Amino acid sequence: MQIQGISHITFIVRNLELMKKFLCEGLGAQEVYDSSAKNYSVSREKFFLLGGVWLAAMEGVPPAERTYRHLAFKVTEDELSGFEARLRSIGVDIQAPRPRVQGEGNSLYFYDFDNHLFELHTGTLEERLKRYATGQ
Repeated sequence: MQIQGISHITFIVRNLELMKKFLCEGLGAQEVYDSSAKNYSVSREKFFLLGGVWLAAMEGVPPAERTYRHLAFKVTEDELSGFEARLRSIGVDIQAPRPRVQGEGNSLYFYDFDNHLFELHTGTLEERLKRYATGQ
């Protein structure tokens, strides 16, 4: 037996249309399902594809507070500023970057409209481990 990978990630949101705006206009996701015609789950939901990942958004009560718990997507260095501009244009709350050491990649941190933290990251696990192994 072996885990094959991540099936999907679900976010609980107040407003599915606002989440659609965040994911589709801000990050370039594609909406692939809306349960408004017939609901099969515990609440109304929408499904999206983003970078080959199935994201689900369900109506409900989102997190009451912001934390550092987040989902990070891989992007290239050249794309980072373009994503930042897109996200700012729809009113997303961009966060100040955390302190970094040279060689671990760059990141853009931002909250959606329901207190979920996301990151766009330019590095890889291999690059980060190599950098951390230097001990400097």
